[in-house]
Amino acid sequence: MELPLPDEAVRLNVEAADWREAIRQAGAALVAAGVTAPAYTDEMIATVEQLGPYIVIAPGVALAHSRPSPSVNRPGLCWVTLATPVEFGNADNDPVRLVVGLAALSHDGHLELMAALAEALSDEPRLAAAMAATTPAQLREILNKNNEA
Repeated sequence: MELPLPDEAVRLNVEAADWREAIRQAGAALVAAGVTAPAYTDEMIATVEQLGPYIVIAPGVALAHSRPSPSVNRPGLCWVTLATPVEFGNADNDPVRLVVGLAALSHDGHLELMAALAEALSDEPRLAAAMAATTPAQLREILNKNNEA
């Protein structure tokens, strides 16, 4: 599956004072790309407030998301790198330098997107190359390599 990551959903070296602001940056990228309505950003923050920082899925990487909701217009992702890493409260994987926002229309769609993203992020050299990308096109090329199947 090719990861749905439009240019508008890529933001590099943004400033965020704390984890809420980092998620707001991801939410703004999803909104700019037409993937979600602004309410989805609040849903992503509420998920962390209710369930804790489980979204910090690997060292330095947070997967901001919420349940499928009417605030999701279409499936999509955003990629937000932070100029200064922030603490989410996850002892094992803080601080976070990358926030990937994920939005899906259904539970199955959510799992499919997560699986494709996990494949891309679990390859450490590929993740390092993606973190070094300087354009949305370069980032998509790196993330989607070997993901076409």
